Amino acid sequence: MTDNAMTLEDLIAQNEQLIKENRSLKKGNSKAVKKFRLEHSLKPYQAELIQMQKYLEDTGKRMVILFEGRDASGKGGTIRRVTRYMNEKHYRIVALGKPTEEQKTQWFFQKYIRHLPAGGEVVLFDRSWYNRSMVEPVFGFCTETEYKNFMKGVTGFEKDLVRQGTILVKLYFSVTKEEQDRRFKRRKTDPLRQWKLSEVDVQAQERWDDFTNVKYEMLRKTHSSLTPWTIIRSNDKYKARLNAMKVILNAVHYERLDKDLDFVPDHKIVYSGAHEIEIMEAQRLRKGRFVT
Repeated sequence: MTDNAMTLEDLIAQNEQLIKENRSLKKGNSKAVKKFRLEHSLKPYQAELIQMQKYLEDTGKRMVILFEGRDASGKGGTIRRVTRYMNEKHYRIVALGKPTEEQKTQWFFQKYIRHLPAGGEVVLFDRSWYNRSMVEPVFGFCTETEYKNFMKGVTGFEKDLVRQGTILVKLYFSVTKEEQDRRFKRRKTDPLRQWKLSEVDVQAQERWDDFTNVKYEMLRKTHSSLTPWTIIRSNDKYKARLNAMKVILNAVHYERLDKDLDFVPDHKIVYSGAHEIEIMEAQRLRKGRFVT
């Protein structure tokens, strides 16, 4: 036996030390372990999304998914989970910036129409034409006339999309004021998230009530049986992502990959747009203002 060879006692001692370190690691990173398990539990639904995408490709159907909601409501994280394993050739994520000078002279929907899907494609809008009913009126980025014209025309625009075969899913992520504030504070201190913080974000808390008022008007005037809104309570990011996937999957009549999987959305997380309107109107009657 050489000087460098390990004895049986050495091996046992090293193994015991590794066991101790592993226990310590698990204990110290319980949040990381929990997060890993939650992410892993999404995989059956991500597999279903691949199956759904294959059905769209085979049938030539088109699908548009709108992700709307306040800043830091969890839209981007959900989009990343939805598309993580999908075929990159047949989906696109669209997140448009400020309109160009040329776009300002065009019909409002024109810049969005060029991004609509062809047959077999899924297009996910990280904020959509509903900027005109949410962000723009609150910050004065559009005129009152432009806002009113949009609110009058958007329902017809969407109904035409659906009538001509596009599967349209409209998701609104609803986060509380307290949770939004917590997420903003984390963005300020976390170097990996600081890029997410914008000047608009800084003012979001100050203009909370303004955003709530335009949210109510948007739901009231643009929710319909043909083009409904689905509200996702998103304080819990995992539950919001899971239930958003279920809503998306239920919008397409494809053959399930796993028929035993639970596709029923959690009624504590998912609300119809009509129910959200009722909740908000009840809040106004009881407290004199909207809360949600």
